Amino acid sequence: MAPARPKKRLFVLDTNVLMHDPSSLFRFQEHDIYLPMVVLEELDRAKKGVSEVARNVRQVSRFLDDIMAQGDASAISEGLRLNSALLEHSSELAASGRLFFQTHTLPAVLPETLPGNSPDNTILATALALQNGGNHSRVTLVSKDINLRIKASVVGVHAEDYHNDQVLDDVNLLYSGMSELPHDFWENHSRNMDSWQENGRTFYRVSGPLTEGWYPNECLRQEGDTGFSALVREVAPDHALIETAADYGSSRHGVWGIHARNPEQNFALNLLLDPEVDFVTLVGAAGTGKTLLTLAAGLVQTLEENRYKEIIMTRVTVPVGEDIGFLPGTEEEKMTPWMGALMDNLEVLTKTESGGDWGREATNDLLRNRIKIRSLNFMRGRTFLNRFIIIDEAQNLTSKQMKTLVTRAGPGTKVVCLGNVAQIDTPYLTETTSGLTYVVDRFKGWPHSGHIILKRGERSRLADYASDVL
Repeated sequence: MAPARPKKRLFVLDTNVLMHDPSSLFRFQEHDIYLPMVVLEELDRAKKGVSEVARNVRQVSRFLDDIMAQGDASAISEGLRLNSALLEHSSELAASGRLFFQTHTLPAVLPETLPGNSPDNTILATALALQNGGNHSRVTLVSKDINLRIKASVVGVHAEDYHNDQVLDDVNLLYSGMSELPHDFWENHSRNMDSWQENGRTFYRVSGPLTEGWYPNECLRQEGDTGFSALVREVAPDHALIETAADYGSSRHGVWGIHARNPEQNFALNLLLDPEVDFVTLVGAAGTGKTLLTLAAGLVQTLEENRYKEIIMTRVTVPVGEDIGFLPGTEEEKMTPWMGALMDNLEVLTKTESGGDWGREATNDLLRNRIKIRSLNFMRGRTFLNRFIIIDEAQNLTSKQMKTLVTRAGPGTKVVCLGNVAQIDTPYLTETTSGLTYVVDRFKGWPHSGHIILKRGERSRLADYASDVL
């Protein structure tokens, strides 16, 4: 007698999972998915509008329509086969389970401690009824709502967060962009080493055990009497090509009057000023100089070197406190209150010792013509040529929003993402699911990208102390 086939797992999806990631329908491999009727009702109510959530809901509806079109609608009670080929990039996914809709009322009674018929309680009652039915080996409620997962655990339903969009298991595993070289580095890596100078730049071709774990444009630093700072330019199976980093900490090599105050800032300026690096991510706490360094590098390359036509700055408009309501004016005027960091740093960069008020006004007028503030809401479909694009507060973006923004870059455009993954204001986003974490991890192996984590605050002793103790 053949052994009985093990029962599949059944995942009951909450509405917020589909709103967060429309492709979640295809990310449960061989397991089955169940959608309660109240989830479809909530999706229907959220489909209108131009927000990211509304677009995701409409995409979910299209996926569901395609699944029903490919299946036999008369056998809907037996489950419709999921086909990951409906996705653009389906090579990563292999969905082979079935999608079940709620076709009849399930006999489930919630404890008296959960009164009312809210959507969350209805979803919970459905999961409880399916669990008591016994047709699957395990019923799991998947939700981004922490409170719903707590209530599920209280009534005895297994519940999980949606982890498929999680880039890392722990934010401490995030690629730092910099490696400290041991004191015996040259002893172990100088065999068959070549070194030469080219256009005032010094290169080393080294081989050894450490080179295998390096990434392109990774920053290397060795402490000591002389000190050594370099960037990895090329990684091959048997060797690596490194280039000594330019020193922007001395008074002779300032960038728009700004000097690097620590090694991380110096590496950041090297990446920001390198024309071969098209995508830069700077991560750090408040006061580490992310915006100031980026603006200084952008102004030099836009106004002095004419490498870019203009600087474009944008950010997601997520308020920290209560929303202040609608803002008057044009797109740029509406975005101005959100760009306080830009204005504060421009005051530092345009502070002139001579010229008086007239000189400062002339400088500010020039900068206003070359620095544009744009809203994320109008980025879809655009292409920016020869622009220096700054995405501030990037930790509040989802991976899908980040993809939409970065793909706006045309020829000759550089994109810089700034943020602090410890300060996320967007609901349902965490340090490990943020779009900033996503791009740092996905771009670390590309030879035209660079990343560095700024660790030392340089704003003031008060800000540094507050960051540590508050």
